[in-house]
Amino acid sequence: MSLPPLNLPSYDCKLQKRDNKLYIFDQIRKKYLQLTPEEWVRQHFIHFLSQQGFPKSLMSIEAGLKLNKLQKRTDIVIYDRQGKPFMLVECKAPEIKLSDATFNQAASYNMVLKAPYLSITNGMQHYFCHIDFENKKYSFLETIPKLEE
Repeated sequence: MSLPPLNLPSYDCKLQKRDNKLYIFDQIRKKYLQLTPEEWVRQHFIHFLSQQGFPKSLMSIEAGLKLNKLQKRTDIVIYDRQGKPFMLVECKAPEIKLSDATFNQAASYNMVLKAPYLSITNGMQHYFCHIDFENKKYSFLETIPKLEE
């Protein structure tokens, strides 16, 4: 598998080859995971979030949630210092075009979590959005939101 350069800061990721498969070290779960294009994006985005001031201790990766009686998994959830969801991040492989369907998938997960911020990324493009649940509106942001102290 060729690892495409992403529109994210590079970092010294730990790669390992086992049984002719490539694995990448997940800094949050502290274990090696099979390297897929989506995992490549997720690990780079975790590093990016960390560089933006989001503590790794406030990140949850692939946490389960129930949506319409179906078990789903979120890619990344960042919690605030009170333990409430702050931002939900949906990661796609670099070759997947970010679309309304991608945004709708993340938004449907967020109907359960109720995080005030939503982000979607394919490693090449990143979108950040503020959700106003009270007025049932959302607005796209120019930059990543900051975690309040």
